Amino acid sequence: MADSRSASRRSFLKKLAAASVATAASAPFVRPSRSEILELPSRQTKPVSPNDTIRVASIGMGIIAFYNLPSMLRVPGVELVAAADCYEGRLTRTREIFGDHVDTTRDYRELLERDDIDAVFIHTPDHWHERIAVDAMRAGKAVHVEKPMVQDLDEGHRMIAAQEETGQILQAGSESVTSIGTRKARELFQSGAIGELNMVDALIARNSAIGAWQYAIPPDASPETIDWDMFLGDAPDRAFDLDRFFRWRKYWDYGTGVAGDLFVHRFSALHRIIDGLGPTQAMAMGGVYHWNDGREAPDVMLALYDYPETASHPAFSMSMKVNFAAGDSESYFRLIGTEGTMHVQGNNVMLTSRRGGDQPSPDEMRGWPSLRTFSQAQQDAFIEDYLKYQNEALRPGSQSGASIEYQAPEGYSSTFDQYTRFFDAMRMGGPIVQDVTFGYRAAAAAILANHSYRDDRAYAWNPVDMEIRGANPSTASAN
Repeated sequence: MADSRSASRRSFLKKLAAASVATAASAPFVRPSRSEILELPSRQTKPVSPNDTIRVASIGMGIIAFYNLPSMLRVPGVELVAAADCYEGRLTRTREIFGDHVDTTRDYRELLERDDIDAVFIHTPDHWHERIAVDAMRAGKAVHVEKPMVQDLDEGHRMIAAQEETGQILQAGSESVTSIGTRKARELFQSGAIGELNMVDALIARNSAIGAWQYAIPPDASPETIDWDMFLGDAPDRAFDLDRFFRWRKYWDYGTGVAGDLFVHRFSALHRIIDGLGPTQAMAMGGVYHWNDGREAPDVMLALYDYPETASHPAFSMSMKVNFAAGDSESYFRLIGTEGTMHVQGNNVMLTSRRGGDQPSPDEMRGWPSLRTFSQAQQDAFIEDYLKYQNEALRPGSQSGASIEYQAPEGYSSTFDQYTRFFDAMRMGGPIVQDVTFGYRAAAAAILANHSYRDDRAYAWNPVDMEIRGANPSTASAN
């Protein structure tokens, strides 16, 4: 009986020591104890002959196109030859920035008919992604489509089918997937640096009109300079509206709200880090709390997810939050485990150790409420055993609260990295990490938040088959 009690006490002591020495990283950011510069990925670089030049067309010339295309054009042997947009002013600006040799049109279908275009980059509002991507693949073009890959759940399966049917390369755009920071986070996760993952926590905070999608509207915008019918596409027919055209992210007809615009980056990075397929449960809440300008999509949203145990990660819970009227503009994305926390900050990663801890002194331990009730002899025996097992729990080289920041080298661009891999795949047939299935799974996790928010209910999801459980996706509310 005494041996049984002794064994039970030793087991309890081990658990108590492990629990008490772990110091939680309560703040999103911690001052690093040291920093390391990440090594750039090795690449084979060789001159590209004129015959190997890849000719690209951009469909949609809004904010993200002007932001990303200069990075694309840094890749050797790539040329922008054509662009399409529904607003004439953007086509004028395209020629001003990229040269008069770039052909421009309001009708993207004209570009797909050209044999001299090898790939298309889709920079349109979300409601056009699936249709243009499928049209482009069937026209024999490789496709890079911006996140979220789809606007609603049923579109993902159609895009997967079109890609399998045509065999064309499709990359879902989210530079977080190929980022050097994400690659380091993946390496750290697989090495067990944070122990057993049990929670993921993310917040995206903004507090500006531009951050809340109140984009500028040009003075010459009118029915004469904008092809309104082309912009609408398959969306519901509505009267000409400059706010809907230039600030489309605010409206469900064309966008996917904060989830599709912002959450999907986090899902893309997370799924790459842990080899995840997606959640099994999703629910969301929020509202338009500040930007009362007629928008439909919320400016504050909280979404909760459950991920199941798989061969690559344990079961864990996840919270995703966005606030467009945040008094504190601090954002974070962290993976929390039993022995550490990883803060993924763009192209940088900070690892904070929670192993070990500050050992309480015997006098401090005697102040513990339960310990004070023991006899003096039992207090002495408990403290001796506790400190013994606590010391055994400390791993060689571990340091409680120590943090290492892994930083990308100066001048590193994850956008350039992403495009390099896309064009390498076109030239050499290599795999695409964020392929059509990966892109769908990342988008679906975000879109589930929109369904939950709009329908005021939780959703169950099958991340393997990529279907809503217990309901036909096409009968769920449109996004």
